[in-house]
Amino acid sequence: MDDFISGQNTITCDVAVIGGALSGAATALILKREDPSLRVLLVEKNEEFKRRVGEATVEVSGYFLTRVLGLTSFLTQTQLCKNGLRFWFDNEQTVDLGDCSEIGGKYLSTVPSFLVDRAVLDEEVLRRAIESGVEVLRPATVNSVDLCEGGIQTLHITSKGEKSFIKARWVVDASGVRCLLARENNWWVPNEEHPTLAVWSRWRAVGDWDAEPLICKHPQMSEGYVGIRGTATNHMTGYGWWSWWINLKGGETSIGVVIDTRRVEWPDDNTPVGEKLRKFLSRHVAAREMLEKAEFTGGDVHFRRNLPYSSKVQAGDGFVLTGDAWAFLDPFYSPGMDWIAFTSMASIRLIMAWRRGEEIAPIIETQNEDFFVGYKRMFEALYKDKYDYLGDYELMQIALRLDIALYYFFVVRPVFSMGAKGFEQLPYASGRAYPIFALMRLYNIRLAAIARRRWAVGDFGVSNKGKRYYFPGFNLNVSQLLKIIFKALASWIMLELREGWKSWGALSQKVEPSNEETSANKVF
Repeated sequence: MDDFISGQNTITCDVAVIGGALSGAATALILKREDPSLRVLLVEKNEEFKRRVGEATVEVSGYFLTRVLGLTSFLTQTQLCKNGLRFWFDNEQTVDLGDCSEIGGKYLSTVPSFLVDRAVLDEEVLRRAIESGVEVLRPATVNSVDLCEGGIQTLHITSKGEKSFIKARWVVDASGVRCLLARENNWWVPNEEHPTLAVWSRWRAVGDWDAEPLICKHPQMSEGYVGIRGTATNHMTGYGWWSWWINLKGGETSIGVVIDTRRVEWPDDNTPVGEKLRKFLSRHVAAREMLEKAEFTGGDVHFRRNLPYSSKVQAGDGFVLTGDAWAFLDPFYSPGMDWIAFTSMASIRLIMAWRRGEEIAPIIETQNEDFFVGYKRMFEALYKDKYDYLGDYELMQIALRLDIALYYFFVVRPVFSMGAKGFEQLPYASGRAYPIFALMRLYNIRLAAIARRRWAVGDFGVSNKGKRYYFPGFNLNVSQLLKIIFKALASWIMLELREGWKSWGALSQKVEPSNEETSANKVF
């Protein structure tokens, strides 16, 4: 390895992994576990991982981290256990946090998930990969890759100022949003149907959701509630936008906002981004109260436009794309690490099939088709035009119950019951998943249409003051999940009969707010 670093030689290996964060390190670790004789070389550009956005796992990624990667002790000792999702709504009548309508679990979560500091998590998974025998070249940058279908792949790299080569039968692209292979080969496709941007930072001295002074000030928040709000992923919502609030070990809070740029304007001026973020968040009375004494960390404010994208190709005979190097959709519901799990496990299955001498062409064809279909359906079922209604308490209460219960029923249960084989059932991709996808797409379309009509006539968010819905929690009990699903479907049907019929003739027609109406959604 020293000769290679000095640029004197070309190194050869079975698998070269581009990127040492979670998707790359996890894939390398499991490959080495599956076949210790594989020579796996991982190339990481950073000498140490930089601070990243605070991130929440959900149940599938929680299983991947604990059961597959074996990180249970590490996570419980160094990160925070997550207690579900909470949503806060306001309108012109709300005065403070206690007035805001709220949706969230009544009790602590029953299925493990976590609030994680990704830099800490990534370093630990990479450390374990090294312990397993994975070789690591760090810091080093992969500049380009010459792909050879069915042959030897050539990676052009720079390490310590020297240019060298890696020859590998397989390349795992875990380069994150850089999307090295997708961009080099013109596979990268932006999702222009979902124009979103995100701004985020870490904050200190954010208000304590569970502190006695806050509860004394707003006693209604303790009525009928027994859980912990501070270790949930809290969300502030509005028409066309939402923000996440994720507490991290050590006292910092990751706070970010995501905006549908068709609905909300982000100012294009010279005001520091952190100040813009504070001003934007302060439009919501709950956020304004929680940020009263808070300060964002200087130099740690981030901005990104055009969030969603995908690659036309996920795998070929000699390469695979994992995690964000393959696709990104939306941070709402925290699906990113779920997709890391599914793409990593699919990549491992393909490489191990090659290792066993199996015919891999059919596997590659199926894999590419499944990931294409899965991404498209997930977008249409969960995210397309969701920003039209996620700021309305009544509409989100219906959607949240259905979204989460169906996720538990058709995605979480197979993983927990089948183990690693459960990752072979890519969400939404199979023919058997079509009826569930069609149902989710339908109620998402309808709730968005109702929301647009409400906005046009001035009825949007009328239930955003003083309402609280504390659900008992989601688990893997079939009868409990079916009960939640059917009750939520009944609420949706009643809504259609009471009000939804007024927008039936505009199923696909979008009611665009006028300039005067949208002024309330501008930052200034």
